[in-house]
Amino acid sequence: MSFFIKSRKRKATTNTKTNIKSQEKQIPNSGSKHNALSEEIESESDADSNEFTESRDKIYSSEEEEETVQQKKLRLAKHYLSKLEEEEAEKKADEESLKVAVASRLQHDISEQAGKLTKQVAELCSCPKEQDIKTFRGHGLSVTAVVISPDDKYVFTASKDCNICKWDLETGLKVKTVKGGRKGTEDVHIGHTDHILCMAISSDGKYLAVGDMNNMVKLWNPEDCSFIHKFKGHRGPITGVSFRKGCHTLYSCSSDRVVKVWNVDELAYVETLFGHNSPITGIDSLTRDRAITAGGSDKTVHVWKITEDSQLLFHGHETSIECVALINEGNFITGAEDSSVSLWSVLKKKPMTTVKAAHNENGGFTGSENWISAVAALHHTDLVASGSKDGFVRLWKCGSDFKSLKPIFKVPVPGFVNSLKFSSNGDFLVAGLGQEHRMGRWWRLKEARNGWCIIPLKHSSVASNGSLS
Repeated sequence: MSFFIKSRKRKATTNTKTNIKSQEKQIPNSGSKHNALSEEIESESDADSNEFTESRDKIYSSEEEEETVQQKKLRLAKHYLSKLEEEEAEKKADEESLKVAVASRLQHDISEQAGKLTKQVAELCSCPKEQDIKTFRGHGLSVTAVVISPDDKYVFTASKDCNICKWDLETGLKVKTVKGGRKGTEDVHIGHTDHILCMAISSDGKYLAVGDMNNMVKLWNPEDCSFIHKFKGHRGPITGVSFRKGCHTLYSCSSDRVVKVWNVDELAYVETLFGHNSPITGIDSLTRDRAITAGGSDKTVHVWKITEDSQLLFHGHETSIECVALINEGNFITGAEDSSVSLWSVLKKKPMTTVKAAHNENGGFTGSENWISAVAALHHTDLVASGSKDGFVRLWKCGSDFKSLKPIFKVPVPGFVNSLKFSSNGDFLVAGLGQEHRMGRWWRLKEARNGWCIIPLKHSSVASNGSLS
């Protein structure tokens, strides 16, 4: 296809796992505890490549050969199959029923990845009453990112005040706060010392990744909010982070126009992906070894096919693309500076449909109003949401074959909507709010409050456990 191009990416020059071990051997045994603040891994773009190459040639020349793409796919497939068998073995007593259960799970996952499994839930949603929308305050400046724990019990919020807060959804109380510090105190302060712009949580809830204006991605333990590690290598503010679903591969994007891939299990840098011509504004991923990015003012969306060493390139918006979210492996939604929202298929290089002036009810684009600042999708369903500064979060229904986008209702929410996330069961939507846009201070809405809110999505048909039937 005309939009299928080879990706220019820089591969890691060393075996990251053994490289970490060799570095540990070089540390003198002083008996002092290792300072967590010094735990960082830089990409090879900031390291002395000659030194690493020399040590690698001496130590690892007889080590195991590099794994091929086919070998990697086979290994991952075997691991995934054994994991499914272990999970289903706990539920099934006899071997025959176990085989049926595993086959059913495999068929379900294949359909899900192909984008053929789409639950029709949008029509079951109804607009909540204003008194049912709960708003929480706890940050001094605009909330820039929100994520929900996989079990839907906790919400994590991050802000321009450099703080990270953990909230209990049942009680509405703040459980933990990771305090930010003053800029320039990075060497002595374990928290973030500049505006936080993005956040992501792994699908198993073991890692919380947070990106800031200091060009760093920091890893935290969601359980107790303790510091784990920091990744350095980007040359600009981190504008987006995303975990690949089902594993601990982390993707990060930045205003330096590149995407970096990290192995969180080994706390190691993997590779750098090049292709955008302007600062990247957002990133997302699902189960496949792929990432999708919004290219801002270059007006493109890239789907990075990591294993195949290639990328898909999409054009369609007339202005800067500000945000992107995957609906399933084959479809995604974007929001742009001209207040337009577009629905896409990875099989088409142009949008399937575009709603112009989606958050401008008076129509048109004045050049300074209501761009789309956040989009979200309830994965593998027909329900998506968008936010701006017009005072509303808007819910949309994706039409048949994702060729249309129909408004369902709008929810009054004052302030900039800087982040949107659906709960995994689809019962509610969380929005991060602020007086300012997460990326700058072009406008300031004095009447708004810096915080976050829960938008319940009431359904006409609800399962006994409270989730969508």
